[in-house]
Amino acid sequence: MAPSICLSPAVRSLFDEPLAIAVQGLGPRQQVTLRTSLRDEAGELFQACALYQAGDDGELDLARCPALPGGSFSGLEPMGLLWALQPQKPFWCLVKKDVQSPFLLQLEVFEGHGEPPRQLLAQAQHERVFLRDGVRRVPVREGRIRATLFLPPGEGTFPGIIDIHGYTGGLFEHRASLLANHGFVTLALAYYQYEDLPQEPTELHLEYFEEAVNYILQYPQVKGPGVGLLGYSKGADLSLAMAAFLKNVTAVASLNGPVAITAIPLCYKDKTIPSLPINEQQVKVIDSNILDCSDIFNDPFQAPGNQSLIPLEKAEAQLLFIVGQDDHFIKSEYHATEACKYLQAQGKENVQILSYPGTGHCIDPPFFPLYPIAKHPIFHKLAVLGGELRAHSKAQVHAWPQIRAFFNKYL
Repeated sequence: MAPSICLSPAVRSLFDEPLAIAVQGLGPRQQVTLRTSLRDEAGELFQACALYQAGDDGELDLARCPALPGGSFSGLEPMGLLWALQPQKPFWCLVKKDVQSPFLLQLEVFEGHGEPPRQLLAQAQHERVFLRDGVRRVPVREGRIRATLFLPPGEGTFPGIIDIHGYTGGLFEHRASLLANHGFVTLALAYYQYEDLPQEPTELHLEYFEEAVNYILQYPQVKGPGVGLLGYSKGADLSLAMAAFLKNVTAVASLNGPVAITAIPLCYKDKTIPSLPINEQQVKVIDSNILDCSDIFNDPFQAPGNQSLIPLEKAEAQLLFIVGQDDHFIKSEYHATEACKYLQAQGKENVQILSYPGTGHCIDPPFFPLYPIAKHPIFHKLAVLGGELRAHSKAQVHAWPQIRAFFNKYL
């Protein structure tokens, strides 16, 4: 019998869900190399490979057979061929702009080990999709709001979440679309550098985000009475400020965010919160002119009465801080820990922290590749984000159901 690749699910799966991979029809204890490939929407190639040996029966099940040393990973890693995908172009990031189309995953089995792989024994294709059948994607141009709404299939009401991205501008839908598959009405919200929104804002207005809260709550499919906020990086400090100043915010999950306003001052009514000062002298240049900006932000907890610090004691919402211990953009673990101490000293018990070793700044849904270096949004040069491949990838897999459970519990 000729070798063949068996996948479960067979044809397509959600991008954030596991994929079972096995190879049948090999010779007893036959050595093979497995390779996965995926091209992004710009045509850039991501690949991972692993070295395996089939069992005595010629079967190779990645859930039972450990990968041998020498590939992208080793050990018993059933999903390693997905989480270890890395760009062939240096410092390239996997971005999904059109969530209505799948990524096409190629799987190949080659004879033997070593470079280059030898004879091709089997191959298969698999679609990794972002929208489950029945999820509706609705572009939103309502008042000032520029966003995309994702509605789960079915009647009934669902918890509502606003997803706010970091300090890169534009509109990112990958997290919001995947959350909708799990039963959340999700609004992916742009706030600058998108369509007619300001290109280079000198200040942001909390009234815009208040409008987004009111918009999602008026939807009949949204359970209410409050919404959840999922904020990443700069989007996290905006989410925490929303919890401190606005009504109807019930739960906030912060992904590697500060607890002070950063980069752009934030205005609400007659109040302006200045952005946390930056000390450019603290920028370190490491090899090849790559920056390490770990220490550029002033410590918001060391300056008494620091005006940039978000008054979290005003927030009635439940707060979940998800932090990477190897975050080189923001000292997110320190921010979360100090905020937690501060709130507990005030008798507040609405905060919890999930802290992950070996995990960098960009915590995405599961199986998005780690990119430890990317362009810094303030200095516009390559900078270290942090993260070690295996630990970071495992953190993404672990954090994702924790985020969903948090919102299910409090919404």
